[in-house]
Amino acid sequence: MARRFSAPYQQEPVSGLATWSRNLAIFSVVAVVVSIIIVRFGFLEMKPALATFFGALGCAALSILVGLAAFAAIWQNGSRGMGRILLAFLIDCVVLAYPAYLAYQYRKLPPIYDITTDPIDPPKFEALARLRTGEGTNPAVYAGLYSAERQRVAYPDIETVELEVPVDRAYEVTLRLVNRRKWLVIDERPPQLPRRIGRIEAVARTPIMGFREDVSIRVTPDGEDSRVDIRSASRYFDADLGSNAARVAKLIEDINTAVDNANAKPASKKPQAAPKAPAAKAVKK
Repeated sequence: MARRFSAPYQQEPVSGLATWSRNLAIFSVVAVVVSIIIVRFGFLEMKPALATFFGALGCAALSILVGLAAFAAIWQNGSRGMGRILLAFLIDCVVLAYPAYLAYQYRKLPPIYDITTDPIDPPKFEALARLRTGEGTNPAVYAGLYSAERQRVAYPDIETVELEVPVDRAYEVTLRLVNRRKWLVIDERPPQLPRRIGRIEAVARTPIMGFREDVSIRVTPDGEDSRVDIRSASRYFDADLGSNAARVAKLIEDINTAVDNANAKPASKKPQAAPKAPAAKAVKK
């Protein structure tokens, strides 16, 4: 009797929808990276960069919908591809997590973009003013009392920094902290007679997308002490999602800490001379 061989085992085909879901998720990551590079290096204007970014988010959302359809198809016909769906969902969550957090911040925080420690007489953008004249940029003048009132309610702790050090010392500490943050310093003018007002203008960047936010710092004498006022304003958009307030608050904290640590250092003591050895007595012969 001839031996019969069974037909070789055939695997179920991979779901095409699962493959599309994974590919869309990967494409969304690439598009996000490209949009970040465009903004940080200024290859294109802001609108094309944002269009690329929101297109990437759209691809991630579409990947989720296609993945759900693929899951339903696999459940019905038993085809393979569940691993691709799970990978797509993982990538989509990573891509959409930060924008979802920003959307939450947008609903939670007031729609303001200009933060200052002195709303009555805020530090001016002088050298930075020429950088805020392009299409879609916010004006160089302060946003006004409406913004100041919203700031007072949302960020009541942002106030002028009062230091018990001379104005020269306050300026030196502040400039050192600005340089440590690697902000792009556009203009720096130390306090000099008879003006006695120090100014620093610099450009900071948001952590992820690298959007430019302008910073102006004014250091003025207050008798033998000094005062530091800070202003940070987004160059684009009418809401900063709290980035300027966080920047100003952190700089205030660091200035106070640096000055307090310097004042707390004890004065260096002069080294004591080593005790002299007793003189040798003469030996009587």
